[in-house]
Amino acid sequence: WNRVLLSIVTTPGAQPATIQPTRNFAILHAAIYDAVDAIDRGHEPYLISVRAPRSASETAAADAAAHTVLLGLYPSQQATIDADYTAELDQVADGPAKDKGVRLGNQVAADLLAIRAGDGSSVIPPPFVPGSNPGDYQPTPPNFAPPAFTTWGQVTPFVLDRGDQFRPGPPPALTSNAYATALNEVKSLGSATSTTRTAEQTQIGTFWNPPIQNFWNQIAQTVATARHSDLPTTARLFAALNLSFADSVIAFYDAKYSYRLWRPVTAVRLADTDGNAATAADPTWLPLAGNTAPDPSYPGAHSTISAGAAVVLASFYGDDQHFSVSSPALPGVTRSFTSFGAAEEEAGLSRIYAGQHFRFDHVAGLTLGHKVAALVLGNALLPARNAARRR
Repeated sequence: WNRVLLSIVTTPGAQPATIQPTRNFAILHAAIYDAVDAIDRGHEPYLISVRAPRSASETAAADAAAHTVLLGLYPSQQATIDADYTAELDQVADGPAKDKGVRLGNQVAADLLAIRAGDGSSVIPPPFVPGSNPGDYQPTPPNFAPPAFTTWGQVTPFVLDRGDQFRPGPPPALTSNAYATALNEVKSLGSATSTTRTAEQTQIGTFWNPPIQNFWNQIAQTVATARHSDLPTTARLFAALNLSFADSVIAFYDAKYSYRLWRPVTAVRLADTDGNAATAADPTWLPLAGNTAPDPSYPGAHSTISAGAAVVLASFYGDDQHFSVSSPALPGVTRSFTSFGAAEEEAGLSRIYAGQHFRFDHVAGLTLGHKVAALVLGNALLPARNAARRR
């Protein structure tokens, strides 16, 4: 079902432009987890508490929960979703166990969708008015796309109390040495015409450019499959992972639109206005990635999400895991790692090589992602109290 949703969100036009995909991944996996856990009873429910019969099929419950969630979120994809559901459910033997599992999954999913319906994700943002002072975020050349998800920081979190719970402190002042160092680094390494970026750094900057949560869901699939994780464990893994992603996105959008820091492409082109003698303007500078992501720079999204992913995955399997990952941005290229931490660091640094972020965006993102993931792991999906008795 994770693969099904990854396919949907990469289908042109299928994902609503005003809905952050991480929200839908979190709803999907929370529903699957609560449905499976209602039968397994090894951990506390995320949100929907149902005491299901032990004789119900966990697989049927997971399939039904996923089917109901995806139909609710992507009604235009019904034909594909129904076909996947039929194929999956056909693998479960007919009988009372299957029927009980289906009823359970449908109930849990419907309840969770109803709860999330009023979470603020459908709010129409007011027009964004860019600032005119040095350091203020502005739509970026060459495409000048309007800023995205300007009010997403106010969406109701899944586990956090509020979007600003772990808001990082402000970025360095434009006149500081730290700012000049970071600007000059991305100006050199992240330029479309860089002569200092290595061939591997160029590959890294291009490889990780697509939506970062998709990479980490693929990595989780790879590792969970290799470790032969059972259904309750896998459901809990993907729930923890995607709850962390969803809350990390709410948290970094809160910070991004609180500080509204300009992106490197604007900073480099207007460096003669920043009051810093250690920076110099290049009015034609463009990043390796071409276009720049349409939101403020600080903190970095790739770093935030990658940090949270590494924390969650390491909590299940330990950090030292061998895995490879591919990228739609570079078909045929794979990158291999010996730890989640190594992939976390590379994914974050890739945004400097791509000309998208300052190093302090990366550092603040790592800290934010770690904090969000630690809170999710410490406060949700916990082992059931007296689990043996509950069984």
